[in-house]
Amino acid sequence: MNTMTDPKHLAVAGKQKMTPSEAFVETLVANGVKDVFGIVGSAYMDALDLFPLAGIRFISVAHEQCGGHMADGYARVSGKHGVCIAQNGPGITNFVTATAAAFWAHSPVVVVTPETGSMTLGLGGFQETEQLPIFSKITKYQAHVNNKARMAELTGRAFDRAMLEMGPAQLNIPRDYFYGDIECEIPHPLVIERGAGGERSLDEAAMLLASAQFPVILAGGGVVMGDAHAEALALAELLQTPVATSYLHNDAFPATHPLWCGPLGYQGSKAAMRLLSRADVVLALGTRLGPFGTLPQYGIEYWPADAAIIQIDADPKMLGLVKRISVGICGDAKASALALAARLRDKPLACNANRDARLSEIRKEKTAWEAELEGWTHERDDWSLEVAKQSAYMHPRQMLRELERAMPDGAMVSTDIGNICSVSNSYLRFARPRSMFAAMSFGNCGYAFPTIMGAKVAAPDRPAIAYVGDGAWGMSFGELQTCVRENIAVTAVVFNNGQWGAEKKNHVDFYANRFVGVNLDKQPSWAAVARAMGAEGVAIDKLSDVGAALRAAAKAQNEGKTTVLEMMVTRELGDPFRRDALALPVRHLDKYRSTVAKR
Repeated sequence: MNTMTDPKHLAVAGKQKMTPSEAFVETLVANGVKDVFGIVGSAYMDALDLFPLAGIRFISVAHEQCGGHMADGYARVSGKHGVCIAQNGPGITNFVTATAAAFWAHSPVVVVTPETGSMTLGLGGFQETEQLPIFSKITKYQAHVNNKARMAELTGRAFDRAMLEMGPAQLNIPRDYFYGDIECEIPHPLVIERGAGGERSLDEAAMLLASAQFPVILAGGGVVMGDAHAEALALAELLQTPVATSYLHNDAFPATHPLWCGPLGYQGSKAAMRLLSRADVVLALGTRLGPFGTLPQYGIEYWPADAAIIQIDADPKMLGLVKRISVGICGDAKASALALAARLRDKPLACNANRDARLSEIRKEKTAWEAELEGWTHERDDWSLEVAKQSAYMHPRQMLRELERAMPDGAMVSTDIGNICSVSNSYLRFARPRSMFAAMSFGNCGYAFPTIMGAKVAAPDRPAIAYVGDGAWGMSFGELQTCVRENIAVTAVVFNNGQWGAEKKNHVDFYANRFVGVNLDKQPSWAAVARAMGAEGVAIDKLSDVGAALRAAAKAQNEGKTTVLEMMVTRELGDPFRRDALALPVRHLDKYRSTVAKR
């Protein structure tokens, strides 16, 4: 009995006879799935055949890793599940990097992993590997369909846990379990309301904030994921306190607001860092306080040593993990902000006494930082100055400033890992949430372009822009064919400086310019490659053309066209990622090597 042959049967209710493929697809429908990213494979073809009838669009990608990143971007923009699927074995192992990135981004991605058939598992057959252990440390939940009768139950649970645990869930299905007849009921999605946290903890936090002379709010990813922007803004206005955003969550507070001070962390805002350094109470709202976003930057030890820290996070394991805290609240950012505001509204606030002086300090620091950025037209270390003199191309910082000025309203921007992409942290400002996407602390290359494609599928009316270095672009440009074939119109801004910049900076600072594997010479014209693949491609080498090119690319998106803007920039480099993790080298084998060299 095939219940999928007529659209009127798509919304099934009660226990019914169906095939496991039908149970799988119906459970996707029950969870609101409209798009699935992946590469076609025989392992799940019986279910794939039902996608069109179920109203599910299968988006065929060039590489499974990119499909996983698309699911991540889709989830982060929509707040719904992102779904990816592929052939068992090599198709599934290609999902690993993208799943790890989704794990650190807390994205509710469901990774569907069809597996070798149950009767041949362990025999070393074609495209066989153990698929559960591979994902065990980078997923929040793993469901293995151990009986075809449990297909709907375990599929539904994977979707529930991805949302509940705020991270990827794996659904592992032996390929022979898509076939046969079962009797089951399609489960309804589980919706769990998150609370504000413990009453005593909230009371203690409110007392600390009420007595603070210089409170500072640090808004993190939990504000974005919890749709808590209005509540965070209301709490900030109640306290009239500066608001910094956590590393790579520049969209956690509107940059248009007078209390916004910019992001912390690598290449962040000096204004935010200097204001945070004066805090006597820090309210870390929806952030795990990850180490990469709290380390010193620009030589500034900005984290206040004696400040009381109130940390709010929906995951209790994050509380106090990185920083010693005064109060930990296991709660939803939105509910917690509401609860704190209610407690503070009728309390006398010590920070009211110096309100005008504090607001003046905010304006002063922001003005100083903007003036520094405006004058920071090129990198100033000796190596960068020398290479810049030898190039007629654009200085990266000036180019990033022009991109900032031309950024279209409502734009979504994804950033890859790399030197110029990281420097862009100083120049990316957003007025609305769910606008900035990065690989977070996993830091993998090849992330930005497919992620912005997934974001565009979820939000087709918003401008979608990827910032990508030329090294990372080599890993992901193949998805241009997906953009053209699937009508996914985005803009890729490719920073072409002919090098792996982040690692080259380490060679400059620690290895006396002994460059190994970092120069990317003899590259093609990426603009020409884009045109050859059916997209628009423009090479830009003058600052005066940057803004117009970005605006034209945004307009082209409205016409359904993908554009690659190849930015020709100098090889100068910003500060390194990991100065904290490197030391000047010590060599004891110079004599031996010189002897070997003479042989």
